[in-house]
Amino acid sequence: MRPGQVVVGTDSHTTSHGALGAFSFGIGATEMASVWTLGVALNVEVPPTIKVEVTGEFPPHVGPKDLILHLVGKLTAQGANFRVLEYHGETMRRMSTSGRLAVCNMSVEAGATSGIVPADEETVRYLREEAGVTDPIELVVPDPDAVYERVVTVDVSALEPQIACPHTVDNVKPISEVAGVKVHQVVIGSCTNGRIDDLEAAAAVVRGKKVAKGTRMLVFPASGRVFQEALDRGYVADFMKAGAVVMNAGCGPCLGVHEGALGDNEVAVSTTNRNFKGRMGNPKSEVYLCSPAVAAASAVAGVLADPRKGS
Repeated sequence: MRPGQVVVGTDSHTTSHGALGAFSFGIGATEMASVWTLGVALNVEVPPTIKVEVTGEFPPHVGPKDLILHLVGKLTAQGANFRVLEYHGETMRRMSTSGRLAVCNMSVEAGATSGIVPADEETVRYLREEAGVTDPIELVVPDPDAVYERVVTVDVSALEPQIACPHTVDNVKPISEVAGVKVHQVVIGSCTNGRIDDLEAAAAVVRGKKVAKGTRMLVFPASGRVFQEALDRGYVADFMKAGAVVMNAGCGPCLGVHEGALGDNEVAVSTTNRNFKGRMGNPKSEVYLCSPAVAAASAVAGVLADPRKGS
């Protein structure tokens, strides 16, 4: 995968690839069958683009997941329907590819067809150092006279940890408005926040502490490589000493079919990307979405908690 390429997949969160400057979006299984059979992409009407200008420096324990939750809450679940969200600004340029992946992953929760971070030096670094790409990389970026449908500005400097409350992703509130809600299960991982820096942030919060009695904490590294690196860095030991259960790499209970499906009237705090009713396997449960730092702090406290205040 390279900047400027078109990427399709049978998952709405195929938008993640936009973190590397690609135009990526989800399609149906039948459409994918035609791509496999014919070896060509689909005819797609070019959607309008919304420019998202992100400025400022993240406060402690606030990061990319809080940014995208805030943006989805601001735009609403249909605010970017059949639009591309294109991310610009000093904050995005400083952001790691891991953070960009989280932002692009959840762009679809605002209805966007795709989310894109224009390719830059960080894109090249990631492709060279982590993906092993050796051939030339063309940095495909917007034209200087590119036309945008509108511009949305977000200053992250004053942003506090964000929570998407049941049962919609755009029902977003700052942690200060929902802190104290009893939590039965905490999930850290998924395609949104299962990378090594996500585990690092969560491990830093639980290190030397214990998961609250009556609360389960499940950790799902996104891949075998992430799992191995988390082992090497001692994060897995941090989680286990705190009383968390570190599971096999993968999606975990994100879509409610295995390993952590919720019971009746249970409340989960999760770093995943959707919290629709029944999403984690039970329509009688509730799911709150948040960052790894908030999830870890909530595991220690046993209630929705602000990681900035300790536990």
